[in-house]
Amino acid sequence: MNADLAVRPDILTVLQDLGHRSTVPRRAIVQLLEGMHEGFTAEEIGKELPEVGRATIFRTLKLLVEAGVVCRLSLLDGAPRYSLSPIEDHHHTVCVKCGTIGEFRASEFERVMKGIDRDIVGDVASRCIELFVTCGECAKSGDG
Repeated sequence: MNADLAVRPDILTVLQDLGHRSTVPRRAIVQLLEGMHEGFTAEEIGKELPEVGRATIFRTLKLLVEAGVVCRLSLLDGAPRYSLSPIEDHHHTVCVKCGTIGEFRASEFERVMKGIDRDIVGDVASRCIELFVTCGECAKSGDG
């Protein structure tokens, strides 16, 4: 993650503030996620936490996305991949080779959105930019 992005909020506190219980499986998932520095899938969580049921993992990820502390990205093949979210608006790069997720802020996009917002009837509820790239590591290794 870029150093200039805001510090992530305490995930369990966010869930509790929204009225969700702090169960043992949720705490295990959150503890695992807080140590992750790259994108992840529900399947990867399941491999790391075999004692936590698949349905619990998906329900918890859904809660975390709804709470705004996790971003859900759709890869080119349609498979979901997740990343922890900073507080402020940000966008993503997704490596088409290894699946690494990066984050960036784009002031140019924010300026364009202000112009688009004026032309849209109603309020923009959400927006997302995902750039599919070959990351630096894959490019260096010749996989790109």
